[in-house]
Amino acid sequence: MDITINASFLPHLDAEKSLAFYRDVLGFEVRKDVGYQEMRWITVGPAGQPDTSIVLHPPAVDPGIGEEERAAVLQLMAKGSYGGIVLATADVDAAFAEIEAKGADVVQEPIDQPYGIRDCAFRDPAGNMVRLQQAA
Repeated sequence: MDITINASFLPHLDAEKSLAFYRDVLGFEVRKDVGYQEMRWITVGPAGQPDTSIVLHPPAVDPGIGEEERAAVLQLMAKGSYGGIVLATADVDAAFAEIEAKGADVVQEPIDQPYGIRDCAFRDPAGNMVRLQQAA
């Protein structure tokens, strides 16, 4: 069986701020930018990796989600505990310095974790955790 990751989904609260983070801070390409009424879905991904994408989407817009569930999602997002993604780079320290210099919300500076990786962490404008680890 040959299975790959095509797209992951992260919610956004402000499409323009999220777009600026993933495009201007992380350097991702914009693949699609789709709007419907007041909602917007933006697909971004790393240059040179056209088969791997992140879809930034409006949170809790599924018609099957009730108001109570929608409120719970928004509360979790406000705490920064709803969505997240782990990215990798060849030089986590250099990438951290560049991302920090561009004004990203730093959660953790680069450290060697007890489970064998070196990583750091940021929050995107919606509060999603973005962990960046040293590529093996």
